[in-house]
Amino acid sequence: MPSHRITLPDAYLFSTDLPIRITDINYGNHLGNDAFVGILHEARARWLQRHGWTELDMNGSGLILVDLAVRFKAESLFGDTLRIELAVQEWTSCGFTLVYRASNAATGMEAARATTVMVFYSYEKKTIQETPDWFKERVGGDSGESG
Repeated sequence: MPSHRITLPDAYLFSTDLPIRITDINYGNHLGNDAFVGILHEARARWLQRHGWTELDMNGSGLILVDLAVRFKAESLFGDTLRIELAVQEWTSCGFTLVYRASNAATGMEAARATTVMVFYSYEKKTIQETPDWFKERVGGDSGESG
Protein backbone atom coordinates (compact mmCIF):
# COMPACT_ATOMS: atom_id res chain seq x y z
CA MET A 1 0.00 0.00 0.00
CA PRO A 2 1.51 3.38 -0.97
CA SER A 3 2.02 5.89 1.81
CA HIS A 4 3.28 9.42 2.15
CA ARG A 5 6.96 9.72 2.84
CA ILE A 6 7.64 12.67 5.09
CA THR A 7 11.29 13.59 5.38
CA LEU A 8 12.23 15.47 8.52
CA PRO A 9 14.56 18.49 8.41
CA ASP A 10 17.83 18.85 10.29
CA ALA A 11 16.56 21.87 12.25
CA TYR A 12 13.22 23.35 13.30
CA LEU A 13 11.97 26.94 13.47
CA PHE A 14 9.67 26.49 16.43
CA SER A 15 8.50 24.01 19.04
CA THR A 16 5.65 23.93 21.51
CA ASP A 17 4.33 21.39 24.01
CA LEU A 18 0.67 20.38 23.94
CA PRO A 19 -1.04 17.94 26.33
CA ILE A 20 -3.29 15.17 25.08
CA ARG A 21 -6.74 15.86 26.50
CA ILE A 22 -9.38 13.25 27.28
CA THR A 23 -11.46 14.70 24.42
CA ASP A 24 -8.57 13.86 22.03
CA ILE A 25 -8.92 10.12 22.74
CA ASN A 26 -10.86 7.89 20.36
CA TYR A 27 -12.53 4.49 20.82
CA GLY A 28 -9.12 2.81 20.37
CA ASN A 29 -8.12 4.55 23.62
CA HIS A 30 -5.40 6.63 21.92
CA LEU A 31 -5.08 10.00 20.18
CA GLY A 32 -7.60 10.24 17.34
CA ASN A 33 -6.50 11.34 13.90
CA ASP A 34 -9.08 14.13 13.86
CA ALA A 35 -7.77 15.47 17.18
CA PHE A 36 -4.20 15.31 15.90
CA VAL A 37 -5.10 17.63 13.02
CA GLY A 38 -6.38 20.09 15.65
CA ILE A 39 -3.08 19.79 17.53
CA LEU A 40 -1.19 20.64 14.33
CA HIS A 41 -3.42 23.68 13.87
CA GLU A 42 -2.77 24.81 17.45
CA ALA A 43 1.00 24.49 17.00
CA ARG A 44 0.88 26.42 13.72
CA ALA A 45 -1.27 29.16 15.30
CA ARG A 46 1.23 29.49 18.18
CA TRP A 47 4.12 29.81 15.70
CA LEU A 48 2.28 32.52 13.77
CA GLN A 49 1.26 34.28 16.99
CA ARG A 50 4.89 34.53 18.07
CA HIS A 51 5.40 36.73 15.01
CA GLY A 52 2.22 38.76 15.62
CA TRP A 53 0.33 37.04 12.79
CA THR A 54 -2.81 34.93 12.39
CA GLU A 55 -3.90 32.79 9.47
CA LEU A 56 -6.35 35.57 8.57
CA ASP A 57 -3.88 38.45 8.78
CA MET A 58 -0.20 38.37 8.02
CA ASN A 59 0.56 41.98 7.10
CA GLY A 60 -2.44 42.06 4.76
CA SER A 61 -2.25 38.49 3.48
CA GLY A 62 -3.88 35.40 4.89
CA LEU A 63 -2.99 31.71 4.80
CA ILE A 64 -5.13 28.78 3.76
CA LEU A 65 -4.31 25.08 4.10
CA VAL A 66 -4.57 23.24 0.77
CA ASP A 67 -2.97 19.87 1.53
CA LEU A 68 -2.35 17.73 4.61
CA ALA A 69 -0.46 14.45 5.12
CA VAL A 70 0.01 12.62 8.42
CA ARG A 71 2.15 9.58 9.22
CA PHE A 72 1.65 8.05 12.68
CA LYS A 73 4.64 6.35 14.29
CA ALA A 74 3.44 5.48 17.82
CA GLU A 75 0.39 5.76 20.04
CA SER A 76 -0.21 8.86 22.11
CA LEU A 77 -2.37 8.48 25.21
CA PHE A 78 -4.37 10.65 27.57
CA GLY A 79 -1.94 12.41 29.89
CA ASP A 80 0.94 12.42 27.39
CA THR A 81 2.38 15.73 26.28
CA LEU A 82 3.42 16.10 22.67
CA ARG A 83 6.30 18.32 21.61
CA ILE A 84 5.40 19.67 18.17
CA GLU A 85 8.30 21.01 16.10
CA LEU A 86 7.76 22.98 12.86
CA ALA A 87 9.96 23.85 9.90
CA VAL A 88 9.43 25.26 6.43
CA GLN A 89 10.44 22.50 4.04
CA GLU A 90 9.92 24.09 0.65
CA TRP A 91 8.72 27.29 -0.98
CA THR A 92 6.42 27.82 -3.95
CA SER A 93 5.42 30.98 -5.77
CA CYS A 94 2.28 31.19 -3.65
CA GLY A 95 3.12 29.38 -0.42
CA PHE A 96 5.20 26.85 1.47
CA THR A 97 5.17 23.41 3.03
CA LEU A 98 5.35 23.12 6.79
CA VAL A 99 6.71 19.89 8.22
CA TYR A 100 5.82 18.85 11.76
CA ARG A 101 7.44 16.35 14.09
CA ALA A 102 5.39 15.25 17.09
CA SER A 103 7.22 13.45 19.85
CA ASN A 104 6.45 12.44 23.40
CA ALA A 105 7.86 15.32 25.46
CA ALA A 106 8.85 13.01 28.32
CA THR A 107 10.52 10.21 26.34
CA GLY A 108 11.47 11.87 23.05
CA MET A 109 9.85 9.01 21.14
CA GLU A 110 8.46 10.12 17.79
CA ALA A 111 4.67 9.84 17.69
CA ALA A 112 3.87 11.28 14.26
CA ARG A 113 5.05 13.48 11.44
CA ALA A 114 2.97 15.62 9.13
CA THR A 115 3.06 18.20 6.39
CA THR A 116 0.68 21.00 5.51
CA VAL A 117 0.87 23.00 2.32
CA MET A 118 -0.01 26.59 3.15
CA VAL A 119 -0.93 29.10 0.43
CA PHE A 120 -1.09 32.88 0.76
CA TYR A 121 -4.70 33.88 0.29
CA SER A 122 -6.82 37.03 0.31
CA TYR A 123 -9.96 36.19 2.27
CA GLU A 124 -11.44 39.52 1.13
CA LYS A 125 -10.85 38.96 -2.61
CA LYS A 126 -11.05 35.13 -2.44
CA THR A 127 -7.84 34.82 -4.47
CA ILE A 128 -4.45 33.17 -4.07
CA GLN A 129 -1.53 35.59 -3.61
CA GLU A 130 2.19 35.36 -4.26
CA THR A 131 4.52 34.47 -1.41
CA PRO A 132 5.70 37.81 0.00
CA ASP A 133 9.47 38.36 0.05
CA TRP A 134 9.22 39.81 3.57
CA PHE A 135 7.79 36.47 4.79
CA LYS A 136 10.66 34.44 3.32
CA GLU A 137 13.17 36.85 4.88
CA ARG A 138 11.45 36.78 8.28
CA VAL A 139 10.99 33.02 8.45
CA GLY A 140 14.45 32.36 7.03
CA GLY A 141 15.82 34.34 9.96
CA ASP A 142 13.59 32.67 12.54
CA SER A 143 15.50 32.07 15.76
CA GLY A 144 14.13 28.57 16.44
CA GLU A 145 12.64 29.50 19.82
CA SER A 146 9.95 27.57 21.61
CA GLY A 147 6.53 28.88 22.41
